[in-house]
Amino acid sequence: MNTTEALLTLKKMPNLGDISIKKLVQTIGSAEGVLKEKKEHLLTIPGIGAHKIKGFDDTNILKAVAHEMEFIEKEQIKCLHFDSEDYPFLLKQCIDSPVLLFTAGNYDLHDRKIISIVGTRKVSKHGIEFCETLIAQLKSYNPIIVSGFAYGTDITSHKAAMDQNLQTIACLGHGLNQIYPKSHKRYMASLESNGGFFTDFTSTDKFVPQNFLRRNRIIAGMSEATIVIESADKGGSLATAQMAHSYDREVFAVPGRYSDSLSTGCNQLIKNHQAHLLTNVDDIITNLNWDCDHNNPPPQLDLFPTLTKDEEKVYQFLKENRSEHIDSIAIDCDLPMYMLSSLLLNLELKNVIRPLPGKFFELIQLIR
Repeated sequence: MNTTEALLTLKKMPNLGDISIKKLVQTIGSAEGVLKEKKEHLLTIPGIGAHKIKGFDDTNILKAVAHEMEFIEKEQIKCLHFDSEDYPFLLKQCIDSPVLLFTAGNYDLHDRKIISIVGTRKVSKHGIEFCETLIAQLKSYNPIIVSGFAYGTDITSHKAAMDQNLQTIACLGHGLNQIYPKSHKRYMASLESNGGFFTDFTSTDKFVPQNFLRRNRIIAGMSEATIVIESADKGGSLATAQMAHSYDREVFAVPGRYSDSLSTGCNQLIKNHQAHLLTNVDDIITNLNWDCDHNNPPPQLDLFPTLTKDEEKVYQFLKENRSEHIDSIAIDCDLPMYMLSSLLLNLELKNVIRPLPGKFFELIQLIR
């Protein structure tokens, strides 16, 4: 049994979710190891009770996994494991991110700017024009546009991205054996060649309305920012924005008249300080510091800035780990937060590191 089969088996367990599966895998060392481990040992893991591992001996689960593996191989689906290098970096930082992502298409997420665009399914003409103009103005930054392939704002975003020859990722609320809505089937070939489809649902999972809420965490989690074009006072786009906010990502909302029902949700996000007010492309570029990357050449590897003793300590830690959360840096480097914040700023000014969404920091220059 390989890793994909093992993770699929754990996913099929009736009482195991993504968080519990990760806890098991990280404690035991591998998904395959979890399935081989004695139940007595598994029960000693905090948060893993007898009800969690119910079904480990269920032969029906093994049959379901074998059926799914046949589908995966037949359709040439790529499976991204939560702890693999090709798994979306920012999504990996989310505690409830999927342990398995099933993907199809022609995409490249490596070192790319990724933003999500969501909104109402009954998008107005103004909303469509704003979305199309925004994506056209972002073209020179070559971002990947993520959305949910639904009616209205979602499909507008995907089409606008393809019109600008930008990659676009459609996150689905069902398995890759079907497409919803069926009327969007005509966009599948273009989207697969210009990006791809992502889902954490298998081909046999039931397609129910609750799936879209689960799908939304992928849209919010894999992007450095989520943009809400139009939204009523309730709906999936608001849920996605709130998820993004909880992941400590940037959220932008397009304001509108107080009497406009399609602006109620956006206005509320801005009023509650859960979103930046978005009126033009500069709001995104400024808040995400994209001009720093866009206008300036990358730091040259033959520059050797002088580091202090404490800066050297942080540098060596990030050299080993590449990118880490500020809390992990503070703990491993044994530095108080007030001092670490200053050190990180100095290293950023020296073009040694750069900040990432969610209070992560990444090494961008090797100086030794």
